[in-house]
Amino acid sequence: MNFLDGHLFPENQQPLVITAAPYGPEWIPSDFPEDIPVTMEAQVQKAVDCYNAGATVLHLHVRELDGKGSKRLSKFNELIAGVREAVPEMVIQVGGSISFAPVGEGEIAKWLSDDTRHMLAELTPKPDQVTVTVNTTQMNVTEHMEEADIAGTSMATAEGRRAYTEMVVPSTPSFVEEHVRRLSAAGIQSAFQFYNLNSFETVERLIRRGVYKGPLVCNWVAISGGMDAPNIYNLANFLRAIPDGTMLTVESSMRNTLPINMMGMAMGLHVRCGIEDNLWNQSRTEKMTTVQQIQQLVRMANEFGRPIATGQQAREILKIGVFYDTVEETLAANGFSPNAPGRQQGFLRKVA
Repeated sequence: MNFLDGHLFPENQQPLVITAAPYGPEWIPSDFPEDIPVTMEAQVQKAVDCYNAGATVLHLHVRELDGKGSKRLSKFNELIAGVREAVPEMVIQVGGSISFAPVGEGEIAKWLSDDTRHMLAELTPKPDQVTVTVNTTQMNVTEHMEEADIAGTSMATAEGRRAYTEMVVPSTPSFVEEHVRRLSAAGIQSAFQFYNLNSFETVERLIRRGVYKGPLVCNWVAISGGMDAPNIYNLANFLRAIPDGTMLTVESSMRNTLPINMMGMAMGLHVRCGIEDNLWNQSRTEKMTTVQQIQQLVRMANEFGRPIATGQQAREILKIGVFYDTVEETLAANGFSPNAPGRQQGFLRKVA
């Protein structure tokens, strides 16, 4: 990604797209009862509140009435339908993990099977995006946290700590290729979750082989524990690699979230906040609701002089509903160099 003279000036940047992650599947309602919605009505209202505060992308998970994250596709369908009716312009992004919720006691952080995750392509009404993890990796979400970040929460229990330090993201080549194909066939955009350069390079090869033919829309996930650490060197290294057509949202966790968002905001990138990422204000003197976190980013964007994207602008920036016909068109639209004639695009594999 190139940054030319004037790239720090707001008139040369896109309006800011704010993604809200308000459902926090890793927490239980008692961890933050003021901001964890449980009833379906409250979950829909949370989306409305986030949209009214300035967020135009909703990272969506669903809870059952007992407060646990839902694994039922029918509940996802119900929440998506409710959000569609209440805030039709909001971009709905379903979290591809489905949920970290337990099936039984002792299973606090467990990803579901490939077959179950593939069924996200069959949601009705269909979401705009589903997040797609790339390459199996450790996901120790606690690695750069401090004890005070989780004190008094379910993550601080022996079971919670074990589950979230030992969590692994399962994302094998066969899963990723099949998942992307199913999502694309359903007209759902793959929102790639990039943990480092090698996960991005895997998707570049998918594009060069014709597996994925759509806009490169992604998050740089800087949460450590098997993924990039939140610092300017990792971000700059990542930015040097990705093409100019990329729509990139930066993401971190706990009190790293705001500084990383400020870096992204200043550079013309896009941001994400919410209790799934962070519970605290910057001095950790009190918890911040998702809406408060959105309002904080809006205030800062106003100070930067960068306008907040409307729902329609967010859809245009994300290129929702856009897919390409050929590998060549996909590469050009995303700012990649064309495939070199005769060159290998992956081990023993050519463009289909």
